[in-house]
Amino acid sequence: MYFEQFRCGGDRNFGYLLADLDIGKCAVIDPSPDPDALIRAVKDRGLEIIYIINTHDHYDHTGGNSRVKAISKARLVLHSSSPMAELKVDEGDVLSVASLKLEILHTPGHTGDSISILAERRLITGDFLFVGKIGGTIGRENALIQFNNLKRVMALDSGITIWPGHDVGVRPSSTIGEERKNNPFCMRLDDFEEFYYLKEHWAEYKRKHNIE
Repeated sequence: MYFEQFRCGGDRNFGYLLADLDIGKCAVIDPSPDPDALIRAVKDRGLEIIYIINTHDHYDHTGGNSRVKAISKARLVLHSSSPMAELKVDEGDVLSVASLKLEILHTPGHTGDSISILAERRLITGDFLFVGKIGGTIGRENALIQFNNLKRVMALDSGITIWPGHDVGVRPSSTIGEERKNNPFCMRLDDFEEFYYLKEHWAEYKRKHNIE
């Protein structure tokens, strides 16, 4: 599998390219807001884009879709709850890109339609999980949904790498094991009240611990 992370403008957005170079087919994930570098990489390698996958339907992740559609016949993939989806996916679905298998995890909390994509030992998490942080939520109910999904994801193998939707953490990628040990939210998955308190007091926590 060929895998590359791209800086795509916006609020330090990341986009991703996953390809079978032998067959010449690929998928792009969250090619927004500025997909120029990603599109150049696709063209330079002579790849055919099969899927455009959005981890959720916020504009900073979907705004570049039309530009990728303009150079391809790719199908637009989102969670089944999103009205934008041309191909609807849900928990446990698997997309094939030549020899590549992309497993869908439904990981709501930040939004109801949030998905993460497991490609071999790489997990692209969108705004569900950042390095040392997590995506924002509105209200206690969504925080609980996020909490339960984080517990599920943190039970995955510790060596699986994490690739977020924004470069807002301490570095551009991480692992499940590192997040279990170092992410203050993932360290509080035994107690929802502690988890929720941290979410409600995150700005204060960041100041105290000198976190950007």
